[in-house]
Amino acid sequence: MSEPVGESSGGPRAGPAGADVAAAVAQAHRRDWARVFASVARLTRDLDLAEECAQEAYAQALRVWADTGIPDRPGAWLTTVARNRALDVLRRETWLRRNLPLLVPEESVPGPEDGLADDDRLRLVFTCCHPALSRETQVALTLRLVCGLSTPEVARAFLVREATMAARITRAKKKIAAARIPYRVPSPDQLAERVGAVLDVVYLIFTTGHTAPVGAALVRRDLMDSAITIARMLHLLMPTDAGVTALLALLLLIAARTDARLSPSGRLLLLSEQDRTRWDTRLISEGAGLLADALRRRPPTRYAVEAAIAAVHAEAPSWPETDWSEIVSLYGVLRQLWPSPVVELNRAVAIGMSDGPRAGLDALAPLLADPALATYGYLHAARADFLRQLGQWQQAAVAYGEALMLTDNEVERAFLIGRLDEVSRHQPG
Repeated sequence: MSEPVGESSGGPRAGPAGADVAAAVAQAHRRDWARVFASVARLTRDLDLAEECAQEAYAQALRVWADTGIPDRPGAWLTTVARNRALDVLRRETWLRRNLPLLVPEESVPGPEDGLADDDRLRLVFTCCHPALSRETQVALTLRLVCGLSTPEVARAFLVREATMAARITRAKKKIAAARIPYRVPSPDQLAERVGAVLDVVYLIFTTGHTAPVGAALVRRDLMDSAITIARMLHLLMPTDAGVTALLALLLLIAARTDARLSPSGRLLLLSEQDRTRWDTRLISEGAGLLADALRRRPPTRYAVEAAIAAVHAEAPSWPETDWSEIVSLYGVLRQLWPSPVVELNRAVAIGMSDGPRAGLDALAPLLADPALATYGYLHAARADFLRQLGQWQQAAVAYGEALMLTDNEVERAFLIGRLDEVSRHQPG
């Protein structure tokens, strides 16, 4: 198999330290996995083979870059190695002649979106989100194949055992093969019925990155960036679709606050504590413009209402000036469009911010019996905070402890431990 050399005129940097190579490979995995995998999948039509070749390319990078240097364009290097490996396998085993393709041949998409249809990642997203697959499977496949999460990471996101998730992903790949699901962007007449599933998956990817379910980092920017990139591609493909426009607006308005969510020491900062001068005004402006466009179309979509809530926060000059009554009203609209225990939780928190902690506790009380929220740490954290504000220290300590047991992100755990210590110091004895 031929190997690429450094792409810059000066060639690759020579002899980097092992730690530097490992860091470069890890960064390339976060940034370029979807592009590498999707490019090979388009060549092989076999998701398993594409995944194997992409993984081998990253493993080879760990070995080769230590001697040849880190290339100036790691993603291009990895794509070339992965595709060369795939071609070797196809030639050696005469794979195309002896096996049915696992994905049917591509079909061109007519009209002005032809150029966008060439983006392998977008093809891959629509393949992973095909309606023949369950929503849970769509999300799992997209996280695994588009975002490059490991099977254990996907399993943790779904709160299932690794073996269970591995079997689920394997079954999904086999279903793609059996159903001959096409590896392409749908034709214009199919887009409207297909895009809803994609929007939901993109949003879930973004939220997984916004607050990582597990690990030492609060944020996984690679997942957030992947979701925003896909949303931008969808907006180029469907510029008049209100749902697509609203989702992109929502992601940008939330992403604008990312840099302000941690203190210099790495402590979690709540919205009330954040330095708003660190919010990205460019993203806020772009998101607000997209939201205005989405709201001109009736009726409003779920994502338009969520983006409107994010816009109220973004436009408030300070925390005390936040229009909580407007946020409560918007959650009232959202609960009609998208009935969900999480929406009810967020609305209850907004009521507490608007009308005081006692009102917040009253609004939260019915949710404590909802089985869908039984393992949702944010419910107990919200209740703990209202109890803390009321000076009910013992009950607050119990609630913080419950939230802590249901939280696996280390930054959030550190925050909850701090709050638990705070309320515990107020208890007698």
